[in-house]
Amino acid sequence: MSKPPQLSGERVVRALKRAGFIDRPGKGSHVFLYHPRDPSRYCTVPLHGSKIVKRGTLKNILKGVRLSIEEFLELT
Repeated sequence: MSKPPQLSGERVVRALKRAGFIDRPGKGSHVFLYHPRDPSRYCTVPLHGSKIVKRGTLKNILKGVRLSIEEFLELT
């Protein structure tokens, strides 16, 4: 298993949207994403400008959406 990449929150959201995830409307510095066919696959991504999402946070995001690091890397 490889290390998660260092990406901004915006790039993480963009990659998850490519995988079919939809963001729930809201306001604030976080984005809630879920999969329309399986709502149990969801996550919250921090959006703090161009700040990098920590590797541990990204691992937890991928765990919540049930994607491996390799699958996620194909989407970025």
